[in-house]
Amino acid sequence: MFTPAIMVQGTTSDAGKSILATGLCRCLLRQGFSIAPFKPQNMALNSAVTADGCEIGRAQAVQAQAAGLEPHSDMNPVLIKPNTDTGAQIIINGKAIGNMDARRYHDFKPQAHEAVMAAYARLGKTCQAVVIEGAGSPAEINLRDKDIANMGFAEAADVPVILIADIDRGGVFAHLVGTLALLRPSERARIKGFVINRFRGDIALLQPGLDWLEQETGIPVLGVLPYLHGLHIEAEDSLPRAQQQTTDGDNLKIIVPALPRISNHTDFDTLRLHPDVDLSFIGPQQAIPAADLIILPGSKSVRHDLAWLRQQGWEQAIQRHLRYGGKLLGICGGFQMLGLQIHDPDGIDGTRGASTGLGLLEMETEMQPEKQLRLVKGEITDDGAMVRGYEIHLGCSRGAALDRPLFKLDNGHDGAR
Repeated sequence: MFTPAIMVQGTTSDAGKSILATGLCRCLLRQGFSIAPFKPQNMALNSAVTADGCEIGRAQAVQAQAAGLEPHSDMNPVLIKPNTDTGAQIIINGKAIGNMDARRYHDFKPQAHEAVMAAYARLGKTCQAVVIEGAGSPAEINLRDKDIANMGFAEAADVPVILIADIDRGGVFAHLVGTLALLRPSERARIKGFVINRFRGDIALLQPGLDWLEQETGIPVLGVLPYLHGLHIEAEDSLPRAQQQTTDGDNLKIIVPALPRISNHTDFDTLRLHPDVDLSFIGPQQAIPAADLIILPGSKSVRHDLAWLRQQGWEQAIQRHLRYGGKLLGICGGFQMLGLQIHDPDGIDGTRGASTGLGLLEMETEMQPEKQLRLVKGEITDDGAMVRGYEIHLGCSRGAALDRPLFKLDNGHDGAR
C-alpha cells in the first residue's frame, strides 16, 4: 500500500509540470502536511548534489526546498544526462552507473523500473503524501513500452493524474484533447483534472473554451494559472526563454557561450537576476560582443564542446578579449578547457582521445570513471570572502596552475588563477 499521492503530467515538455509540482508541495506544507516530491525518471543536464553525495534533477531539489526538506536521491531515482546525440550517462539512485545508447537503455528499463518503485516505496515511508512529476508528455506512443516516467509509473503506483498544458504556445485545446485521444482507456481514467498554464488576457474570453473542454471530455478544469512574470525557479534543462536583457551602461557585462552540452546553466541564475549585471548566453553563429567577463560553463562532453567552441571562432575572440583587458572564468568543464590538455583514454566523457586545451592555465585534466559529488564551503583565497557550492565532475586536474588556488575549501584547495 503506497502513501497518498498526486502526479502532474504535461501535454508537452516545458508545459509547467515542475512549477505546478513545486507549488503543490509548498501549498500542502503550509496546510500542515508532511510532503515529499518525486520524479521517477528525469532527462536533464542540470543536476543538484545532495548532502549524502548523490545527484538528482534540479527541479526535485527546488521542490524539496518547497516541501521543507533536504534533497535526497530517492526523490529522483533515475537521471539521464545526454552526452551525445544518441547516448547518455545513466544515474541510478544518485550514482552514475555508466553510459548507454538509447537501445541499450531501453533494454535496461526493467532494472530502472525496479529502482524507481523501490525509491518511491522508501520515500513514501517518510511523509504523509507525495507530489509526483512526470516527464515530457504521456502521449509519446513510441516510448510507451516499458514507460517508467509517466502513465507507466502512474499505473504501477496507482496514482491519479493532473494534466497541465501551456496556453502561451498556442493550441492548448488540441494539446489536451489530443493527449487524451492517444492514451489507453485505463490511462485516461487516471486524469482527474486539467490545468491551463501561462494564461494572459481576459479569462472571460477563455471561459467558453473551458466549458466546451469539460463537456467534450467529462474532465474538470481545476484551474487557470496566469503568466507569472518574474517567476525565477531553476530550469530543469532548457536555457531561460528570455536571453537578452535590458542593458545599463554601468552594469557588469557577462557573456556565457551556450555550449551544445552545457550543464547546470542554473549556476548563472544568480548573476542573471542581479540588478547590476547584464548576462547573455551567446549561441552558435553569434559573435562574442564586448564584455567585462566571459564565463565558460560546465559541459557534459568537454572535448566535444571545446572543439565546437573553436569551430565558432570563439577561441580567437577569447584571446582578443583577454588582450584588451577582459576577464575570463571557467566553471567545471569550462575550467578544464583553460588548461593545456584534456585526456579521456577510456571515453568516459565522450570519444576516447585527447584534446589540446586553450592553454591559458598550466595544467592538464584526465577524465576518470568515478564522479566526484559533494557539497563544499570555504573562502576565496585573496580576501577571505565566504563561499559555498557543490562539485560535480569526472576530471582530475594537475599542474603548476593549481599551486595558485582560487578557493580554500573545507576539503582542500580548488581552482587556479
